[in-house]
Amino acid sequence: MTATSAVKQHATPGKAMLASVTGYAMDGFDLLILGFMLPVIAAELHLTSAESGSLVTWTLIGAVLGGIIFGHLSDRFGRIRILTVTILMFSLFTGLCALAVGYWDLLAYRTLAGIGLGGEFGIGMALIAEAWPAEKRNRASAYVGMGWQLGVLAAAFLTPLLLTHIGWRGMFLVGLVPALASFLIRRTLGEPEEFERQKSTAPVLSFSQRLGLLFKDRATGRASIGIFILCSVQNFGYYGLMIWMPTYLATNFGFSLTKSGIWTAVTVIGMTLGIWLFGMLADRFARWKIFIAYQLGAVVMVVCYAQLSDPTWMLLAGAVMGLFVNGMIGGYGALISDTYPTQARATAQNILFNLGRGVGGLGPLVIGALVTQVSFTAAISLLAAIYLLDIYATLFLLPKKQGQGDTLGAIG
Repeated sequence: MTATSAVKQHATPGKAMLASVTGYAMDGFDLLILGFMLPVIAAELHLTSAESGSLVTWTLIGAVLGGIIFGHLSDRFGRIRILTVTILMFSLFTGLCALAVGYWDLLAYRTLAGIGLGGEFGIGMALIAEAWPAEKRNRASAYVGMGWQLGVLAAAFLTPLLLTHIGWRGMFLVGLVPALASFLIRRTLGEPEEFERQKSTAPVLSFSQRLGLLFKDRATGRASIGIFILCSVQNFGYYGLMIWMPTYLATNFGFSLTKSGIWTAVTVIGMTLGIWLFGMLADRFARWKIFIAYQLGAVVMVVCYAQLSDPTWMLLAGAVMGLFVNGMIGGYGALISDTYPTQARATAQNILFNLGRGVGGLGPLVIGALVTQVSFTAAISLLAAIYLLDIYATLFLLPKKQGQGDTLGAIG
């Protein structure tokens, strides 16, 4: 045994969880500080509302490209190795945002940071699926989803405290922190045993072959379409709400940055509780039924929320809305891991979730346009309709089995 192999042990459940949660938390932190800082950035760089919204949109478009590239590379070369590359890329270009002098260079940095961001969710979820037992896969995936919310909470609390002292450029420099985490993860953590076993026995696949596994038969193709719909609705609703809500609260109710941060924190606490609860329930009951319950809750709460005008009720209802609207993300990682074989697991995770994230990137643009042309109430009400599409996909497209691993089979 070499010195290197003595240091790098197989990915244990605890270490795999730390690696996945850390990367996803920094993603959430970065995107939400951007939401808080958009008015300040727009004022200094003289950006229009459309340009401000496009910074988020192109970050998510970059994530689609990154998801496609890094998902395949992770299935080919290893979870930990490629996860490290994605974190380094994300960190570098987030830090470079601090040097932006105008719209176009800032847009380029955000897009390139998004490419790095695109790999982290899917690789982390694949890593968790292979390091944790199948019967606990839903809760493990939910814990990773909660990592994003930890990053969002950090953004909600730290941005009001730090922005006035270090400015928006200083806040972007905080994005360099994941580089250190990346180094530590790569140095001490090895690949999951399941991945190494598969790599030693299965044939090496090209990207087109891995992609083909997502549509290898009628059942798998339907599942892929259904998962894409769920991921699109999830991200459209989430980004549409979370990116514009601080601005809406400030404009319509006179919320300061601190008060907007409190609203975000309370809503995110509700989201975190919803994710945790989803994971626990889905390991105990049929996951597809939990999806339906959450989707119905999302429709009801979004409609109710759009009618509110009292800030106190908006604060409380935001937590309940967050529980249903974002809690569903607790099931996506396990759903995808159960549906596709180890040979294409990270590819499926990254392509399907990040294509959904690309569609979701239109959320800030669509919400921004509706706010300008109609009203914020109309924009929020639109979100209720898209969760009806979620219900259809869950009932008629998604596989109902779970927890077995490689539900729809592999190729040998």
